[in-house]
Amino acid sequence: MRGEPIVVLLVEDDPAHAEIVRRNFETSRIANRLIHLSDGQAALDYLCRRDVFSDPATSPRPGIILLDLRLPKVDGLNVLKNIKSDPLLEKIPVVILTTSAAESDIVKAYEYHANSYLVKPVDFHSFTELMDTLGYYWLVWNQHPAPKGE
Repeated sequence: MRGEPIVVLLVEDDPAHAEIVRRNFETSRIANRLIHLSDGQAALDYLCRRDVFSDPATSPRPGIILLDLRLPKVDGLNVLKNIKSDPLLEKIPVVILTTSAAESDIVKAYEYHANSYLVKPVDFHSFTELMDTLGYYWLVWNQHPAPKGE
C-alpha cells in the first residue's frame, strides 16, 4: 500500500448494508475514505462531477467502486455501463456488491466489464467476513494505476 487513503465509493441504497461496510472499513487496518451515495443518479453525478459534486477537491476520483444493482433512479447495471464507457472512469475497478445471484445479472455485469461480482451473504457474520476479505484484496494487495483526471 502506498500510504495515502484510498477513496472508496459505495453506491448502496440499503442503510443497514452501508453501515456494515462503513463499520468494517472503520475497524479494519485499511487506510481509506468511504463516500456513500444511495442512488444511481447521485453516483453518476459524483463520477462525472456534476452539480454539487463539481469540485474535484471535495469529489475525488475513487480508487474502487462498490456498486449495488438494485438502486433507485438509475439501476446499478446502467451505472456500470456508463462508468465503463467513459475514458476517464473506465479503469476504476467496479465491484458489484448485491443480493442478486441471478445468472442474468451476473452475465450482464460482466458484459459491462465489472471487475468482480459478489453476492451479499444473508447473515451478518458472513457479510462482515466478505467485507474484510474484499477490503484487503482490493485495497491492500491489488495493484492498480492512479485514477485519471486527478
